[in-house]
Amino acid sequence: MKKSKDHIKLLEPKGKLTIRTTTMPADTNYRGDIFGGWIMSQMDLAGGIAAVEITKSRLTTVAVNSMRFWNPVHVGDIVCIYAELTRIGNTSISFLLNVWAVDRFDEEKRHLVTEAEFIYVSIDENSKPIHIRKKQIL
Repeated sequence: MKKSKDHIKLLEPKGKLTIRTTTMPADTNYRGDIFGGWIMSQMDLAGGIAAVEITKSRLTTVAVNSMRFWNPVHVGDIVCIYAELTRIGNTSISFLLNVWAVDRFDEEKRHLVTEAEFIYVSIDENSKPIHIRKKQIL
């Protein structure tokens, strides 16, 4: 890993590939790059998928920690989101999500876009926190 001022920048994807999608012109900001909010929403979807696979319960996103954008994403890039489980608590589960952009025509051209910790809480039908049953995970 390479260290910067505030973050450690990944050199390779970390975790399980959870989402792979393509970017479209409708997802761009005023400069023509893919809007950061779109990337963040894809990350939340990926983290939710990974969390449900483990907890088998309804979840809500409660926090996003330490997000930093390293590189832009362009229209037509393939966005790959990896999820690495980092913590399971009594009611919460955390993942390091890292996003990589791949050039559609040259898969050798891949770069880290962003990474962040996403934290989810397992909830019941009334949106109240419930315990994550550890035996479900094993």
